[in-house]
Amino acid sequence: MRLLLVEDDNHVAAALSAILARHGFDVTHARSGEEALRALVPESDGFGVVLLDLGLPDQDGYEVCGKIRKRTATPVIMVTARSDVRSRIHGLNLGADDYVVKPYDTGELLARIHAVSRRTTHEDTPGTDGEVWLGSVHIELPTRQVRVDGSVVQLTRKEFDLLALLAQRPGVVFRREQIISEVWRTSWEGTGRTLEVHVASLRSKLRMPALIETVRGVGYRLVAPTA
Repeated sequence: MRLLLVEDDNHVAAALSAILARHGFDVTHARSGEEALRALVPESDGFGVVLLDLGLPDQDGYEVCGKIRKRTATPVIMVTARSDVRSRIHGLNLGADDYVVKPYDTGELLARIHAVSRRTTHEDTPGTDGEVWLGSVHIELPTRQVRVDGSVVQLTRKEFDLLALLAQRPGVVFRREQIISEVWRTSWEGTGRTLEVHVASLRSKLRMPALIETVRGVGYRLVAPTA
C-alpha cells in the first residue's frame, strides 16, 4: 500500500518510514502541508492512507485536512497531541477518518492504518436498502445522504455507516463489540474510543443528542423520535 506521511520532523519521519516499510508500506514523505497537497493532485491517485501530523510549519493541520478532503477520498489519519474530545470531533468534522494521539504505540498506529484501509474496500453500507425516516432525520441508504429538516448533513464515511447500522433496528441495543465489528470490521479493542467520538460527532451534526442513547456498559441504541 502507498502511504503519504505528512511530518515536518525528518528524524521522526525517517524512523516511522523505516517501520512502515518493514510492514510493507510504500511511504512518500511530505514535510509540509503544501508538499502534501501537491502529492495529492488528482493525477497521482493511489495513496491508500494519509498519515497527517497536525503540527506543520506552513499551515494549520486542520486546514490541510479540509483541503485534502476536498480533492480526494483517500482516508486520513490525524496525528495529534490534543486528546480532548472537542479537538477530535473537529478533526472528524473536517473529514478525517481516524486519529492517533501522541505519544502512540507503533502497534496501535499500524492497527489503525490497516483498519481505515479495510474500510475503503468495504464501502457498502451495512444494513438494509432504501430510506429511513426518524422524525426530521431522513437517511437515504443508496445515495448515502442524510437530511435534517430537508437540509443535507455532511457525514464522514464511518459516521454514515454507524448511523445506518443503528437505524436498522430502532430501539434495539447494539453492543459496542458488534458495532466495531460491523462498522470498523475489526475486533481490536482500541477502536472503542473512536466509536465514542463518532457517536458524539453524530449527535452534534444531527442536532439531536437524544437520538443515539448510550446504554451504559453495553452499547448504543437509536431512539426514534415520537410524533
